Amino acid sequence: MELINDTITVLSSQVVFFLVGWIFFVKMLFKDYELHHILVQLIFCVNFTLSCTMFELIIFEISDVLDIGSRYFHWYISIYSTLFMVIVLTPFYIIYFVLTSSRLVSSNMKIPLSLVVWCFYFYLFWKLGDPFPILSPKHGVLSIEQGISRVGVIGVTLMATLSGFGAVNYPYTSMAVFMRSVTLLDVQMIEKKLLQTMESITAKKRKIALAERDKQKNRHVGESESSGWWLKLSGPPRSPSTENIPLLKADIQALEELSRHLFLEAHDMQNMRERNEWSKTCQGKYFNILGHFFTIYCVWKIFISTVNIVFDRVGKVDPITKTFDILVNWFGIDVDVAMWSQQISFIVVGIIVFTSTRGLLLTMSKFFIWLSSSKSSNVLVLFFSQIMGMYFMSMVVLMRMNMPQEYRAIITSVLGDLQFNFYHRWFDVMFLVSATCTLALLYLAHKREVETVDNKNDNKNH
Repeated sequence: MELINDTITVLSSQVVFFLVGWIFFVKMLFKDYELHHILVQLIFCVNFTLSCTMFELIIFEISDVLDIGSRYFHWYISIYSTLFMVIVLTPFYIIYFVLTSSRLVSSNMKIPLSLVVWCFYFYLFWKLGDPFPILSPKHGVLSIEQGISRVGVIGVTLMATLSGFGAVNYPYTSMAVFMRSVTLLDVQMIEKKLLQTMESITAKKRKIALAERDKQKNRHVGESESSGWWLKLSGPPRSPSTENIPLLKADIQALEELSRHLFLEAHDMQNMRERNEWSKTCQGKYFNILGHFFTIYCVWKIFISTVNIVFDRVGKVDPITKTFDILVNWFGIDVDVAMWSQQISFIVVGIIVFTSTRGLLLTMSKFFIWLSSSKSSNVLVLFFSQIMGMYFMSMVVLMRMNMPQEYRAIITSVLGDLQFNFYHRWFDVMFLVSATCTLALLYLAHKREVETVDNKNDNKNH
C-alpha cells in the first residue's frame, strides 16, 4: 500500500513535469515551425520528465518524503528509463529522421538502414568508455554502471564546457567596464554611411540597366530591315552608351560587401548602445554587481581546478558539512547541525536544480533558434533531448558531492560502483580548458574591437 501511494505521488509530479516540457516545446522551440511529428514532442517531454524526476528524488531523499523502499524502486525505474531513452530510443530516431530527410534512401529502406547505422553508433558509444578509467571490469553489459559511466563522460564534458564558458562570458557581457561607449550620434553616423552606400549601389544598378536597355534597343534597330517606317516611329538610333558595365558590376559587388559590413557594425553598435542604456537601470546595476561576483568565482574556480589537477586531489567533504565544521570547531557557534544541514541541503539542491534546468533550457532554445530550419528542426530537438538526458544524469553524479554523507548514501547505492573521483577530476580538466579558451577568444575579440574604435577615432581627428 505504501508503494502504491508513493507511486501515485511520483506519477502526479511527472504529469506536471510532462506538461511543463510540453509548454516549453510549443512556446519556445516550435513557436515558429509547424510540428509534423508528434513523436518528436513526446520523446522530448519524456526525457524532460525523467530528468526532473531524478532531481525530485534527490529532494525527496533530503526531505524524507517517500518510504525508502519506494525511493529505491523509483530511482531504478528513472535511471533505467533515462538510459534507455538516451542510449537506445532517441539516437535511433535521430538517425531515422536524418535518413528520412535524404532523398537517396527509399521508404522501404529507412528503418532497416536506421537499425544498421544505430548499431554502428552503439558500438562507437560503447567503445567510448575504453580510454577512461570509469568502472571496474566486473560489471555486466546490462548493468547500470556500464550505461551511466559512458553517459557520464559525455554529460560531464558538456557540463564543464558550458560552465567554463558561462563563468567567463557572463562577467564580460554583464559588467559595465567591458562595455564600449556608444552614443546616438555614433549610431546615426554609421546608419548614414550605410544609407549612402545603398544609394550608390542603386545609382550604379540604374546606370547598368539604362546602358543595357540602350544597347538592346540599338541592336534591334540595326537588325530591322524595314527601316523606313520603323525609324519614323523610333527615331534615330541613340549613340552607344559610354558606361563600362563590367567595371560598374565590380563596383556594385564591392559596395554590397561594404554594405553588409556596415549593416553588421550598425547592428552591433545599436546593441551596444542598448546595453549601455540597460546598464544604467536598476536591473543593469544588479547584474553588474553580479558580474563582479562571478569574476571572483571564475578566478577562484580556475585556481582551484588547477590545484586539483596538479595535485590530483578530489574533495571528500561536501561544502555544507565543511561550513558547519568551521562554524562549530573554529568559531565555537552552537547550532543544531542535523536540522540546519537538512534545511540548507534542501535549499542548495533546489537552487542548483532550478538554475541548471533553466540555464540548459535557455541555452537549448538559443541554439535551436540559431541552427534550426523547417527540415532540421526535428533532428535538432531530438539531439537536444538526448543531450538534456545525459546532462542531467551527469549532474546527479556530480551533485552527490554537494550533499552531506547521510543524504548521498542512496544515490551512491543506486548509481553503483562508479569511479566518482574520475568524474570530478574530468570536470576540472574540461572546465579549465573551456574557461581558458573562452578567455583567449574574448581577449582577442575585445582587443580587435578596441583597435577598430581607435582607428576610427584617428580617422576622425585627421
